[in-house]
Amino acid sequence: MSPAEHPYDRLSPDCVIDAVESAGYLCDARLLALNSYENRVYQVGIEDAQPLIAKFYRPGRWTDEQILEEHAFSLELQDAEISVVAPLVDASGNSLHRHEGFRFALFPRRGGYPPELDNMDCLLVLGRTLGRIHTVGASARFQ
Repeated sequence: MSPAEHPYDRLSPDCVIDAVESAGYLCDARLLALNSYENRVYQVGIEDAQPLIAKFYRPGRWTDEQILEEHAFSLELQDAEISVVAPLVDASGNSLHRHEGFRFALFPRRGGYPPELDNMDCLLVLGRTLGRIHTVGASARFQ
């Protein structure tokens, strides 16, 4: 990559669709770019199924180990029934995929809403959830 090139210059819509299809899904060509600061994130339409979220990690920003640690923690939180959106794991047990030099993960699409910060009941639920996240996180050593 030359200094003038941006890390995502080669990440075209066709590349995104091909990447998702390389993970075993049939795309219907619907593609919606979503907000993300460091990475590139897309909602990708899937034939006869709910859309998926494809997250393409910024080249050179994180190691595979860092990404996989994040995935493992998200999956651990999900197993503890904490409301998180963990990456999808394929039949081989992989959550991190590669296509044309890009690393990416797929996630189920989930809706959400901002918390009502002026609602004490909402703040209590938020606090309890943060406590549960910390409890799960304290059970393992992270690098």
